[in-house]
Amino acid sequence: MKTRILSVDVLRGLTIFFMIVVNTPGSWNYVYAPLRHAAWHGCTPTDLVFPSFLFVVGLSMSISFRKLPTMQTGEVLQKLFKRAVLIFLIGLLLNWFPFYHTHISDLRIFGVLQRIALAFLLGGAIIASVRKTRLLLGAFALLLLGHWAILYFAGGDDPYSLEGNFSNVLDRTLFGDRHLYKGFGIPFEPEGLLGTLSSAGQVILGYLIGKTTLKNGIPGPVQLRNLVVLSLVLMASGLLWDLIYPINKPLWTGSYVFFSSGIVTAMWGLFIWIIDLQKQSRWTFVFRVFGQNPLISYILSGIIAKIFIYLIPVGETSLMGWVYQYIFQPVFGNYAGSLMFALSFTFFIWLFAYALYRKGKIIKV
Repeated sequence: MKTRILSVDVLRGLTIFFMIVVNTPGSWNYVYAPLRHAAWHGCTPTDLVFPSFLFVVGLSMSISFRKLPTMQTGEVLQKLFKRAVLIFLIGLLLNWFPFYHTHISDLRIFGVLQRIALAFLLGGAIIASVRKTRLLLGAFALLLLGHWAILYFAGGDDPYSLEGNFSNVLDRTLFGDRHLYKGFGIPFEPEGLLGTLSSAGQVILGYLIGKTTLKNGIPGPVQLRNLVVLSLVLMASGLLWDLIYPINKPLWTGSYVFFSSGIVTAMWGLFIWIIDLQKQSRWTFVFRVFGQNPLISYILSGIIAKIFIYLIPVGETSLMGWVYQYIFQPVFGNYAGSLMFALSFTFFIWLFAYALYRKGKIIKV
């Protein structure tokens, strides 16, 4: 397909925009509730950002994999593996950067980019190998139900709790406490190994929805209507499953996959109507720029944020802390100042993405 689907580019760019915003507040002490993750069970607007990216990964595959009939499966798998390894290694190095700050014995192995890499690899490999829609639906169901079964039958008395879930047991056994995330009060990895199953399922779901909706190119009113119905079905399914299998981002539960995918599907449908059908696209420019180079923009944001925090001290604080404390906080206050800092930092990263956009360069990571 030579024609770019602008609604897909905008959805991808909007996702990266919010990924950067929620990751770089002026102060973690002053963050509006919708810009925080749910403490454990539940879903805030921030909890929709990461699954949106995995959904868009699958959506993008539905476009790029149209070349599959002319490519051998082995060749596709080789490309998937190489790209996944590269993304995983970049994520690992980003965790480590600046390298003097963390000893390798305490290096966190997993993270956002690592989860993207593994979900991309597993989901993409299944798509490349199976191809048929009916079999992919079966694979999607198997991944989500398999993930649920492992959590339920291998977990403790409360298999979906922070202390009793099997995902944590697996990661602590395989990688050790020192290599896991410490933000929950105990060693627990929210981007751990077991969640790869359900997150790969989300990639497959994005692919299937994209394949159906974009079958004839730019989606029309019929495809839009189907998307709206599907989004409601997905959200309802997630809420119903939540009654016995909680919506939970750190565990990446199947109910969370359904619920978040339903919301993202509805958002894509809204973009299709406004952008592709009504041809109202002037407002999309900021997001189109990010959408052209999404991963490199996210990676750059992580590198520059760490440079501002660790490599440029200003008095007793960092450059990031000083800018918030002496510029944004006095002008806008605690919470609004923290948000304005995040938006300003995101715009700073956008300038780099815009330079690439102007030159027509797409850096594939």
